[in-house]
Amino acid sequence: MHLAVIATLILSLFTNPVSDSFSDTFADPSVIRGQDGYWYSYGTSDPLREGEKVLHNLPIARSSDLVNWTYVSDAFGPDNLPSYAAPGSLFWAPDIRYLDGRYVMYFTVTNTATTPANWDYSIGAATAPTPTGPWTHIDAPVVAPRPSGNSYWNTIDPAQFTDVDGRKYLYFGGFFGGLWVTELSADGLRATGQPQQVAIDNKFEGAYVVRHDGYYYLLGSSANCCAGPTTGYSVLAGRSTSPRGPFVDREGVPLLASRAGGTPVLDQNGNRFIGTGHHAQLTDLSGQDWMLYHAIDRSDPFLDEPYGINERPMLLDRLDWIDGWPTVRAGAGPSEQSRQTPVTRGVVNDRFAGDLSGWRNTAGWTVQEGHVRGQGTLISRKSLGGDVRVETDLKTDKSAGIRLGGTTAVVSRDGLTLTSGGASRTVALPGGAATWHNLAVTVKGRTITAEVTEARLRDPQASVTVTGSANGPIGLVADGSADFDNVSAAPLFKAVTKAVPTPRTGRLLDADEFNGPLDSRWTWVRQDAAARTEEGVLRWPVEGADLVGAANKASVLLREAPKGDYVVETKVTLDLGEDAVRNYQQAGLVAYASDDDFARLSQVAIWNTRQVEYGRELTFADRLSYGGNIVGPPARTTWLRLAHHVDPANGEHEFRAGSSRDGKTWTWGGVWTFPKDTAVRLGLVAHGGAQPAVNADFDYVRVYRGA
Repeated sequence: MHLAVIATLILSLFTNPVSDSFSDTFADPSVIRGQDGYWYSYGTSDPLREGEKVLHNLPIARSSDLVNWTYVSDAFGPDNLPSYAAPGSLFWAPDIRYLDGRYVMYFTVTNTATTPANWDYSIGAATAPTPTGPWTHIDAPVVAPRPSGNSYWNTIDPAQFTDVDGRKYLYFGGFFGGLWVTELSADGLRATGQPQQVAIDNKFEGAYVVRHDGYYYLLGSSANCCAGPTTGYSVLAGRSTSPRGPFVDREGVPLLASRAGGTPVLDQNGNRFIGTGHHAQLTDLSGQDWMLYHAIDRSDPFLDEPYGINERPMLLDRLDWIDGWPTVRAGAGPSEQSRQTPVTRGVVNDRFAGDLSGWRNTAGWTVQEGHVRGQGTLISRKSLGGDVRVETDLKTDKSAGIRLGGTTAVVSRDGLTLTSGGASRTVALPGGAATWHNLAVTVKGRTITAEVTEARLRDPQASVTVTGSANGPIGLVADGSADFDNVSAAPLFKAVTKAVPTPRTGRLLDADEFNGPLDSRWTWVRQDAAARTEEGVLRWPVEGADLVGAANKASVLLREAPKGDYVVETKVTLDLGEDAVRNYQQAGLVAYASDDDFARLSQVAIWNTRQVEYGRELTFADRLSYGGNIVGPPARTTWLRLAHHVDPANGEHEFRAGSSRDGKTWTWGGVWTFPKDTAVRLGLVAHGGAQPAVNADFDYVRVYRGA
């Protein structure tokens, strides 16, 4: 291979975590591209490095390419904290936006001075003229603490969204209380009206909302963020035709239902990273979406000592849209190393730090204060044909935009107008573009789309599409004086439209249909005499015991696993009712090495929700650790699968969880692993609480060769 080709391949690689250059942990990342052309990310308040022991109040990092990051500063110094934050408050989960000409950061305040209680969470906000500050706090929480009995709802994890009608919203909330949305004042700094719940409690936190192809997508992180080596965090989604919901998943199951819906977007896949979640989204210069999120290296899960701060570095991966739903790397999950990097420099690429030598028709145009100002038409000396994305940041009191051959997209007081040949369409742009906005034009064949956002964060304030032709010179146009910056033109990304394969079943290897007595291949750990086969099922009264923890009183019914790749499946009927608290009655499959080393896939009641939880218990640093991953929504009768695969690189046993409400449509979740030499058996469990009395009816257990 030619040396130049090898060099290009090397340069195109990046390795996760992308935050390694400046930190060991950078949790709950948010991201924005500043008006200076750099990308900025903001993280939860933690020490950045092992051994540092000092919290950084919302640390800020900067990058020119989204891959190589440098620590810049902390958002808040000790003398610049919100007046309503009680002494000792922590600041979590920042969300960064550019609203009406200024940067606005929303964040969680863990202790609010307006109440005498601890952990009375609220949402704060601060504004700044640049992405790094200086930050000016507003004088009261955007969302105040919300009491619930003797404690407070999780008023945490804010995410702002601006709709096409100019209305601003803030999403927030967590496991205790669920996810909510409130409308904001025009400046985005005060909640107005009554908040509305959009996702059930005990399942979601870390909300993030984007608009795509006419739908509003609510993405939330599920399960536990911070269980060290058994952290099972993941990202799930629902969508709606309104920013207020109702949000439903791919199967039409509401996120507000007791048997709560949620379509997987990001799950751990068996490599070094677990606990993948609390994300932000962005679009690169080619139009490709990306996700920044945190994860945990399962071999190094804590920042310093075990069971202290969870070490959650920042990762970056491609976000695809397949059949109308977002999914990371077409469903492949987190990468350790990626051969595809974000496009952050176009064929045309000008931040106007120097002269206008790359442009023609420069009369009346001048570079000043890092951008170009003028009127008329400024034409790039570079051209780009075919499918392309052209964008610029601009502001104007009159009319300004992009020209691409015979196509123009301009913003004005009348809105956003896209004209190509004889076709022209105008849509409203609330507030106009008197402050900086981003205008992007994409050409795909004869389909031309123009979109206006404030900061390229998948919340378009105006979008319009026409059919036409857009081959020709790239230019900036202004009727009256206008300002432009960060002009780029790049080949349009090639969308990934096919998901990676999910586990399938091959020939049947082993089965018990429970049409008679248990066959001799079953063995018990602590036999439950109440379990019996009748009416073609294994009927097992749910036990008042559990496997989690050191007590280990629950019964386990086991059989040997085959060698190689296989899929084990069961169908279990378990009437857990709806909405009522039934902690933690459950039944399902288990991959079992010992009482303290297992992966359990169950239909389970978690407070008022009914979920399919895929939990893992193991011993780490002389203590038992347990955490869960969430799969698909359950039904009264739920089908469950564990797909086993041996990693050829290290011999590890990988078990991926799947669930179904009809035995036909399967939702696949995360992967838990066991070391190479572990002897893992397959089995059933029915435990978590004997009251109220309920039977788990298993129709069968079948083991197939993996396909």
